[in-house]
Amino acid sequence: MFKKSLESNISYSKKQQFSVDPMSYPVKDYMTKEIHTVDSEASALETAKIMAEKRDAYLIVLRKAQPAGIVTEGDLLRKVMAIERDPSGVKISEIMSAPLITINPDEAVNVTIQIMVDKDIRRMPVVRDSIIYGVITMRDLVRHLNDYNERVVKDIFRSMSLFHM
Repeated sequence: MFKKSLESNISYSKKQQFSVDPMSYPVKDYMTKEIHTVDSEASALETAKIMAEKRDAYLIVLRKAQPAGIVTEGDLLRKVMAIERDPSGVKISEIMSAPLITINPDEAVNVTIQIMVDKDIRRMPVVRDSIIYGVITMRDLVRHLNDYNERVVKDIFRSMSLFHM
């Protein structure tokens, strides 16, 4: 974990009412905790090498040690390779997605999914008080889908049995 200033980034934290408390399924239980970063002055080539070394499809982009955006394999493909730009001459700050769209670690998984669908994003940094705790990805959500569904079903049955007592 590292402290980051995210004032220029977008953070979502919505509260909704449900019959089963969605807050019992916080995003922090499903996120990837290992965070890989790249400096905004790095070249696309350097960034691709870091992604390959870390075996990751995205990196958080830092500018002066502060999170400034995110860069993905797709960004490298569409904004560099597909248009035949020299990857060693392209700065990541030119092709990164910014501002960051973030979510609080205590936010509910269902809210996170809705934001990701609404914003058409597959990765979202998990942030509280300017500290990045991890990243939640669609892959994380799919990987834990069965666990999440089992927890929801158990909670529904538990709440139904309490209601019918």
